[in-house]
Amino acid sequence: MSFTSLGLSAPILKAVAQKGYDTPSPIQAQAIPAVLEGKDVMAAAQTGTGKTAGFTLPLLELLSRGNRAQAKQVRALVLTPTRELAAQVAESVETYGKNLPLRSAVVFGGVGIGPQISKLGKGVDILVATPGRLLDLFNQRALNFNQLEVLILDEADRMLDMGFIHDIKKILKVLPAKRQNLMFSATFSDDIRKLAKGLVNNPVEISVTPRNATAKTVEQYIYQVDQKQKTAALIHLIKQNDWKQVLVFSRTKHGANRIAKNLEANELTAAAIHGNKSQGARTKALANFKSGEVRVLVATDIAARGIDIDQLPNVVNFDLPNVPEDYVHRIGRTGRAGADGQAVSLVSGDESKLLRDIERLIKQKIPRKEVEGFVPTQVVAETDLNERKHGQNRGPRNANSRGNGRSDSRNNASRGNASRGSSRSESSQGGRVEHKDGQRSGEAARGHKPNDSNASHSRRRSRSSNSASSAASKPSSNSSIWGK
Repeated sequence: MSFTSLGLSAPILKAVAQKGYDTPSPIQAQAIPAVLEGKDVMAAAQTGTGKTAGFTLPLLELLSRGNRAQAKQVRALVLTPTRELAAQVAESVETYGKNLPLRSAVVFGGVGIGPQISKLGKGVDILVATPGRLLDLFNQRALNFNQLEVLILDEADRMLDMGFIHDIKKILKVLPAKRQNLMFSATFSDDIRKLAKGLVNNPVEISVTPRNATAKTVEQYIYQVDQKQKTAALIHLIKQNDWKQVLVFSRTKHGANRIAKNLEANELTAAAIHGNKSQGARTKALANFKSGEVRVLVATDIAARGIDIDQLPNVVNFDLPNVPEDYVHRIGRTGRAGADGQAVSLVSGDESKLLRDIERLIKQKIPRKEVEGFVPTQVVAETDLNERKHGQNRGPRNANSRGNGRSDSRNNASRGNASRGSSRSESSQGGRVEHKDGQRSGEAARGHKPNDSNASHSRRRSRSSNSASSAASKPSSNSSIWGK
């Protein structure tokens, strides 16, 4: 199958060809025709499988056939959970719509609202937005939705995990009832289906990859190393293996800053990216990393959402995530579009339970190694993949342990270092925005402040069983639009 057989017009096919793509990925081959037929769609696929192009290409095709957007009007709305993901989707819209007379815009917090209001005043055919900033713009009467034809929820599962459900409900109330609805998610969880009941109408369901599966193109290793030796071991690995481009995941914002500072002190160009950074600093760090000016990018989970770099060779988990599904999402940053990648995790003895949960989730043991000169004093416990998940007489759970039941994942979400808990905190600095008087909308306006360790507020719950974010599966062709 080729893109020419999917019903896309010549201007779009030209833009696709200029990017060097000719074969659609499985999610694109199924989603594009369904969207072009005007049907509501629920699509689930792993990260790296081309979901972004799966909806941007048919969306551009549909809008190119209609009337242009009038002043302050929006014809298609794409909601995303983070700033980086919003920017990525907006870039895709511009890339594949460059030969069409359509206007697009992207709005999110962390930057001035004035230029966004000015651009919306002219009317836009496609608006990509984070929920908080969109509501602020609507409340300031900078836009309306009388002309809205299509609504897209991108990363719907992550949107729910980050606590955007109330914002989404507010947005749905101001949209016209008659519209086409598209939901793209990592999974069709119970919460996603509950949301879908009030959103989509007789949807086409598309699911092309298994849940919680890691890509075969990613080579995974565990390096056993004591916690206090992790920074030195990371520096050793980067230099010894001559890694040119490395994405490092830290569980906390302060940790990300500390790691980047230590790398710089050892003559390794590095930058940290997380919710406490300004949007300008985040954008610059990501651009420098993509260009190769920065060798190591240290990120928290939420700040890394939307990082899409072709041929990214190395991902390192400096800290294991508290939520095992985040491991799958993290290593999905490499091994994309059929390319080979390497995912390395530095694991200390006190992270044995976190590793156990990850290996049970992906149903495989990750090969273990030792870094030369860094023999651990505390051995990482072996995982029994056959152990009953809900066995009796297991005793009380350790604070660092996560059970496989939903109640345990809820308890874990309220812990200070829970990586999923960082979602709302960081998004409050991205999706939530600053007004001209400096007051933050959403949570912060009500007095809730994100903490520095990516902690979750106790009222927010992370449901690990409903929030699988999966890595890319190996494609049949290397000439596909893989994107997100």
